[in-house]
Amino acid sequence: MAWNSYGLDREAQKLVLNAKSRSKDSLNQSYKMRMAVAYGLERFWGEHLRLKKKEEEKSKYWKETWDTLVEVMKKAGVELPNDKVSPDDIKAVQKMSEKLWKIPLEDQRVAMAVLTQLCDCIVWWTQRYKG
Repeated sequence: MAWNSYGLDREAQKLVLNAKSRSKDSLNQSYKMRMAVAYGLERFWGEHLRLKKKEEEKSKYWKETWDTLVEVMKKAGVELPNDKVSPDDIKAVQKMSEKLWKIPLEDQRVAMAVLTQLCDCIVWWTQRYKG
């Protein structure tokens, strides 16, 4: 099988430009995203819920990044759950979290590697567009 970049750099550029067009304050989330990758898919996904009520623009940036990961992984043949969840719906949050925990280990590893690269690209574009 040949290497496929799945357009991560282009997707990252779109994410950064979208975030910048809404609020320059959101761009600092890029570095937080890259650090959060180490904590796993469930925690990365859940961060948009934490930010939802108090920092809507930052929440959107996290959610758009997750949505992009889901689409990229589909191209790679890995299905990631992406239920629409309200932070106040505890049962829906728990259900989505359980789906993430049940992803086969090999698929988790691939998704984590792709998410890491996507976040690295996001950080790179952030550095270019921030100033």
